[in-house]
Amino acid sequence: MAKPLFDPQQLPIDAIAGEPAVAPERLTPAWLRGRFTAPPLWTPEGAEESLGSLSQRTTPTPASVLIPLVPRADGLTILLTQRTDHLTDHAGQISFPGGRAEDYDSDAVDTALRESEEEIGLARRHVDVLGTLPRYLTGTGYCVTPVVGLVAPPFELTADPSEVAEIFEVPLAFLMDGLNHQRLSVQLPGGRRSFYAMPYGDYYIWGATAGMLRNLFHFLRA
Repeated sequence: MAKPLFDPQQLPIDAIAGEPAVAPERLTPAWLRGRFTAPPLWTPEGAEESLGSLSQRTTPTPASVLIPLVPRADGLTILLTQRTDHLTDHAGQISFPGGRAEDYDSDAVDTALRESEEEIGLARRHVDVLGTLPRYLTGTGYCVTPVVGLVAPPFELTADPSEVAEIFEVPLAFLMDGLNHQRLSVQLPGGRRSFYAMPYGDYYIWGATAGMLRNLFHFLRA
């Protein structure tokens, strides 16, 4: 299994990113729709460095995830999953619904919507796709396209027990605040690696998921 060679929660925090939070008026469906319609110039952060068993794949595997934004009474939330412990890649970690692309997928958006249906039972008719973020290369050898979409309640979810241990939501405002972004590093055989973590209650969001959230953060702040 491609599990990390370390426990990220036992590492010291090197720094807090600390950038100002995204303004509340930007965390609304209407503003987000406008931002994706006319995106600004901005610079994404680099891809995740290998944090576990180094991938032997010579070519990254195409994949997509859905970043589902859910309008709630107190503001938008992001729907996340906790993966089961027996999976080959990112076992037990917090992730977005998604997975590898298949030959029959029409594009990266189709992959994200199909995988979300399969993993958490989210019917694609409930997803209003806003756009995509830059592709993100993970340490386990996936080239991931993050697809951002609004998911208006009510909707029903059913987790695939072979892949998803839990489905939960985190306030978007919490994740879009640099004061909640921790920077950590670890010494591995291939050198020192750095990554982000965004702990929320009992949920430890880190690695590729936190990296893609950092890019959403930069995109909304630009």
